[in-house]
Amino acid sequence: MQRLHTTSFLVLAFTTLELIFNQAVRNVRKTHGNAIIGLVINIVQTMMLVAVFLLIFVFMGMRAAAIRGDVLIYLMSGVFLFMAHIKVIGAVAGADGPTSSMMKHRPMNTIIAISGAALAELYIQILTVFVILFLYHVIWTPVEIHKPMAALGMLLAVWFAGTAIGVVLYALKPWIPALSKLITQLIQRINMVASGKFFLANALPEAYVQYFLWNPLFHAIDQARGYAFINYNPMYTSALYPVLFGLVALVVGMLGEFYTRQRASLSWSAKT
Repeated sequence: MQRLHTTSFLVLAFTTLELIFNQAVRNVRKTHGNAIIGLVINIVQTMMLVAVFLLIFVFMGMRAAAIRGDVLIYLMSGVFLFMAHIKVIGAVAGADGPTSSMMKHRPMNTIIAISGAALAELYIQILTVFVILFLYHVIWTPVEIHKPMAALGMLLAVWFAGTAIGVVLYALKPWIPALSKLITQLIQRINMVASGKFFLANALPEAYVQYFLWNPLFHAIDQARGYAFINYNPMYTSALYPVLFGLVALVVGMLGEFYTRQRASLSWSAKT
C-alpha cells in the first residue's frame, strides 16, 4: 500500500513538472511565435537599456561614481538584475487567472500558471545574460567577474523576490484588476531609481541609504557588484535579504491566491 502511494505521488509530481514545463514553453512563445525571435527582442531591449545608461554616464560625467574597473560590467550588473526582477513581476502578475479559459483544461491550475510564467522569464533572462556577456567577451574585451557563480546567485535571488511580489499582485488582480496593474507599473517605474543601478550603496550618505534598504533589488544589485568586482565590498546591503523578502512575500501571496481561488467566480473573467 505504501509503495502504491509512493508511486502515485511520483507520477503526480512528474505530471505536474511536465505541465509546468509546457506552460513555461507556452509563455516563452507568448510574446512571439518564434522563441528565438522572442529571445532576440529581449536581448535588444537589455542592450538598449545598457546603451542609454552608458550615454547618461558619459554625458553627465558620472563615470567617477562607478567602481574602478569595467564601466559596462558595472552597468550590466545592474541592468541584468533589474530586467529579471521587473519582467518576472509582470509575467507572474499577468499569468492566467483562476477564471481564465486555460483553467478549464484539467489538471491545469493556478500554481502551474504561476510557475510556468516565472520559469519562462528565468530562462529568457539567464539566456540573455549569457549571450550578451559572450558577445561582449568575443567582440569587445575579455569579461572578468570576481565571483561569477555568486553574482548569478544574486540574479536568482532577485528573480525569486520578483516572483513572490508577482504572486501577491496575482492574488490581488481578480479583486481589483486596475489597482493590481497600477501597482505593477508603479513598482517597475520606482525601480528605475530605487534599484541602485546608477549608484553604489557605499557611496550614499547614511541618511539616504535607509530610503533604499526596503528594496530587495537594491540589495541584490549592490551585492552582485561586490561579487563582480574584487575592489568593492558592500557595507549596507545583505545577500540574504532578497531571499527572506521573497519567502515572506511568497507566503502572503500564496495565502491570498488560495483565498481568491476558493472564491473565484466566472463573472470575474469580464473584469480581468
